Amino acid sequence: MDLASYLHDKKIIVENMLRDICTSFTSTPGVLRNAMEYMLFSNGKKIRPILAIAACEAKGKSADDFLACFCTLEMIHTYSLIHDDLPCVDNDDTRRGRPTCHKAFGEAVAIMAGDGLLTEAFRVLSDPRFSERVAPKIARQFVFEIAHAAGAEGMVGGQVMDILYENKEGTKNILHYIHSHKTAAMLRASVRVGAIAGGAKARELKNFSRYGDAIGLAFQIMDDILDVEGDEETVGKKLKKDDNKQTYVKHYGILASKYKLEQLVDEAVKSVAFLGENGRVLEDIARFVGNRIS
Repeated sequence: MDLASYLHDKKIIVENMLRDICTSFTSTPGVLRNAMEYMLFSNGKKIRPILAIAACEAKGKSADDFLACFCTLEMIHTYSLIHDDLPCVDNDDTRRGRPTCHKAFGEAVAIMAGDGLLTEAFRVLSDPRFSERVAPKIARQFVFEIAHAAGAEGMVGGQVMDILYENKEGTKNILHYIHSHKTAAMLRASVRVGAIAGGAKARELKNFSRYGDAIGLAFQIMDDILDVEGDEETVGKKLKKDDNKQTYVKHYGILASKYKLEQLVDEAVKSVAFLGENGRVLEDIARFVGNRIS
């Protein structure tokens, strides 16, 4: 199967599970559930749960029992996008080619939709309806990995630094801190929880972590490049608006950023070479990250 087919098929599987999860929001106010689902099913790539699935399968284990747990990665990512788009943060009007959550539902409901997705993600991780076949020890590891990556030590910490260094000169060290936390942390966690589900040993987890770190930074560099060179309709959001932020293009220039991107993709591919043929999908995903146009 080629990568495009793999990503398409896994995205359908992930979205079906997310719809099952949404049916458990039985007493949620209609407008809140609509806002959560509006963003959750807004044609994103679903790359985080797919990475978890691919890492699990790379270790030779089916991801079926862990699918709901993996889907919480998308719930948390979606909450972060809703909050990122708010007027007090990035003030974006469009996301994935349509109005952002706060434009469609108002700021107050958008904030609550993000809060709801974040909190419900951890309910799903511990809900027997969705994780009855996940060993308690593994479930606890999932909660730790995801919470650590999403919280003040990870994504939220990176987001705050991103805000604090708007309209400032900054440094390459600040740039690395922001994006190794804001973007790479959740991608690394996605790979790690999949590998843990697959039974990876400590030494193997280090390799999976290096892979996640590399594609996480590669993903961000490509975002920065697309902001300068991308097509707004294809990318699905307003471009050329990051001049006031800490970006790779700002600190390295466009050519050096592209070279760094290539290096990171190569590093990711080498990190999973120990998997042999079982790691082919992860290798292909790394190359996809380095060549995406949206």
